[in-house]
Amino acid sequence: MAAVPGPLPPAEAEALVRALQGSELRDIGSQGWLRQHEHVEKLNMHGILSASAGQEQLLTELLVTHAKIPVLIGELISVEIWKHKIFPVLCRLEDFKPRSTFPIYVVLHHEASIINLLETVFFYKEVCESAEDTILDLIDYCHRKLILLAARSTKAQAVTSAELGAEHLASPSSMQELQKQAEMMEFEISLKALSVLRFITDQVDSLPLSALARMLNTHNLPCLLVELVEHCPWSCWEAGKLKKFENGTWHVVPPEDHVKMTKLDGQVWLALLNLLLSPECQQKYRFDGFNKSQLLKVPVIRDHILKKNSGKWEAIAKHQVKHAFSPTEEELQLQARRWAQTYSLDMMEALAPDKPRCRVCGAEAAKRCSRCRNEWYCTRACQVQHWQKHKPACNLMAEVSRSVDDL
Repeated sequence: MAAVPGPLPPAEAEALVRALQGSELRDIGSQGWLRQHEHVEKLNMHGILSASAGQEQLLTELLVTHAKIPVLIGELISVEIWKHKIFPVLCRLEDFKPRSTFPIYVVLHHEASIINLLETVFFYKEVCESAEDTILDLIDYCHRKLILLAARSTKAQAVTSAELGAEHLASPSSMQELQKQAEMMEFEISLKALSVLRFITDQVDSLPLSALARMLNTHNLPCLLVELVEHCPWSCWEAGKLKKFENGTWHVVPPEDHVKMTKLDGQVWLALLNLLLSPECQQKYRFDGFNKSQLLKVPVIRDHILKKNSGKWEAIAKHQVKHAFSPTEEELQLQARRWAQTYSLDMMEALAPDKPRCRVCGAEAAKRCSRCRNEWYCTRACQVQHWQKHKPACNLMAEVSRSVDDL
């Protein structure tokens, strides 16, 4: 078995970074563009290997020093436009039958390589700052990808990495098969965009006001993140078994781990935390009726805002962060305290609605589920009508409550 190559020598890495340049849409797929793709691929692999060795800061410094973050973001947007405007036209052409679809696959894969490289380096504050005005383009891009995740159907979730690998090895001979690969690739790209967005929200205190306004008011990211919390597109039920997508593959989750958070769950929660806890965001976000109702759809948010039970929330936060990231005990305690602070702030009390509403018809509700105490109903008839949809969530919340009580 061949040994895994190490990171590039510093001089070679710098030469590749210097060679990065923006491409015009009409140049995508040309010989010059393919050399650019090769540079991105090498830097992407270099970033992965450096990160595994804890040495990715050198690549970060190179990209910042040579002002290449805006170039990468521009390339990301260009190839996305190509994929959504030009690729579908190629697929519809009846007389377009290339002997090999590999060059087109390379273009599609270029987007995945860039977003993966950005995920590696955007952890650092200086990278986010060096994006300058293009940070708005990146926020827009991430928002588009999160919309795709939120709209992802249960059927689409069930595609496994094994199926992806089988189709790739089959050397697709038609544009239809290439389309299928592009769709499956889109899912993983969207998950990378989620991570990048979370890193951007880590820097809300240093972002320009235009970036905050774009995230909070133009795109209303808190409500979109709540949708992801609710539906978890990286999780699905198949043949009675829970499957989750982690590390590039779908795998069956044993019953005892059903309530444990994955890293993807943690990314959503941390982004939501950053956008709700930051004073800068609280001043700019519109806590109107719709936003309140959407945010309070998450049972943990609703109950612990209304009850102000910060001790219980800290226990839940500690439990969730522990299983998501396995940090040190000191990091665990710090993150748990930060999560608890979210719901002890006076401003967050404004999120509580005047009166609860029925989950079925929207009328004022006085009754709630006695088991999980997370859903409200106006009558017994509405509760019975909603039971089949509510049952899985009710069971899950009951398990979470038992797990928290054991902490």
